[in-house]
Amino acid sequence: MDIISEIGYSRNYALHTHTQFCDGHAPMEEFAAMANRLGFTHYGFSPHSPIPIQSPCNMRQEDVLPYLAEVDRLQAKYPDIKFYASMEIDYLDPEWGPSTPYFSRLPLDYRIGSVHFIPNQEGEYIDIDGRFERFKRNLSEKSHDDLRYVVDTFFAQSHAMVEAGGFDIIGHLDKIKHNAGLAHPGLENEEWYSKLANDLIDHVLEKKYIIEINTKAWKEHQQMFPSQRHWRRLLEAGAPIVVNSDAHYPALINASRKETLAALDYLRSKSIS
Repeated sequence: MDIISEIGYSRNYALHTHTQFCDGHAPMEEFAAMANRLGFTHYGFSPHSPIPIQSPCNMRQEDVLPYLAEVDRLQAKYPDIKFYASMEIDYLDPEWGPSTPYFSRLPLDYRIGSVHFIPNQEGEYIDIDGRFERFKRNLSEKSHDDLRYVVDTFFAQSHAMVEAGGFDIIGHLDKIKHNAGLAHPGLENEEWYSKLANDLIDHVLEKKYIIEINTKAWKEHQQMFPSQRHWRRLLEAGAPIVVNSDAHYPALINASRKETLAALDYLRSKSIS
């Protein structure tokens, strides 16, 4: 579906949220009640998709139908909000990602494509998301302390996902910069990293995906995904953009969104003038 046309000019939307069906910290009911209280008009649930490797953060395949039924139940309970059934689908390889038949057959309103796992040098999938302490441990114990390999592989996985397609919104497209940047301060300013990030943005723009600006880490780490340094370029290219808080708690569904939307409005006005 064309989610941008659906939400129109409304600022009262949230399209990336996680609840009890994955690693969220409250039931869907509590997120829906908060959305209603805050006056949201469009609200999308997006549990981390099932994956064929062990992960405490991803939903179980047997929970997919109960999840879809709960979206329908909440829609009936809160008719003033348009609820969407979505998933944040992990790309692992050509056999498992947004474009694979399992996900294309699910009755989802839209799909978010994201990379959270990369294969290490031995082919074992490693979670590069989450807390830095775990990232640092995985880097040392499972990736031979080769940060360049981890970053290069994250972007290679992202390019493969973009090329394969099957999703509508690309989630936090440069999120590797957060943990990798803590391991190597100044990473974003290095020429090799900048080229990787810009090449991925070129690919995303070519394929015309909706680009998420993810505000989840702003309050704690002053990080946005993608970085603010790319926003003017995205606007000048006419890229469709949604601003999501990637909330795992009901109280955070609107976290840092208002100031982000205001900043985008300011950049738009400067670009037009």
